[in-house]
Amino acid sequence: MTTLDSVVLEAADVVATETFLTEAFGLAGQVRVRESASESAGFRGFTLSLTVGQPSTVTSLFDSAVAAGATVIKPVTKSLWGYGGVLQAPDGTIWKVATSAKKETGPATRAIDSVVLLIGCEDVAASKKFYVDHGLTVGRSFGRKYVEFEGDGQVRLGLYGRKALAKDAGVPMEGTGSHRIALAADGSDFTDPDGFSWESN
Repeated sequence: MTTLDSVVLEAADVVATETFLTEAFGLAGQVRVRESASESAGFRGFTLSLTVGQPSTVTSLFDSAVAAGATVIKPVTKSLWGYGGVLQAPDGTIWKVATSAKKETGPATRAIDSVVLLIGCEDVAASKKFYVDHGLTVGRSFGRKYVEFEGDGQVRLGLYGRKALAKDAGVPMEGTGSHRIALAADGSDFTDPDGFSWESN
């Protein structure tokens, strides 16, 4: 099975991006940064999500991200599914911080339960088949709309329709240029149907 060990962000300013990840979220191995001159405009076709245990953790991480320079796209708020918000890091990456819990379950913490990479697909069913053929195991699937894969790596992978993902993030779906990320995993190098590159560790 292909295990997604980390997401590599490509940034013009590596030090600034690494500093943001540390100050905002306390992330280390799950998200790495390397220098790149790749250009992009608009939506890059993916989001990174931090799922946490309770609302106070969402608020803590969200506030520290804003203090570290992020721009608020969707303020934290309660919804039918839980509590969360969306912001854009200085390097352009869109982050969602959320919990399914609507009430506090214990003392306030900054613990992150999981980092989730959601890829916006032109054809979710075709991308699902591609990844299954490359050894991933489907954990949850909702028709042609959403797929979540199992895995024991540091980052979980999900597939969502591009338009639906952009709407969930609160941004227009149009975008051009590089995704400006790479997916680091065990196994061989390949590129998926939506142009996301996997690189062996």
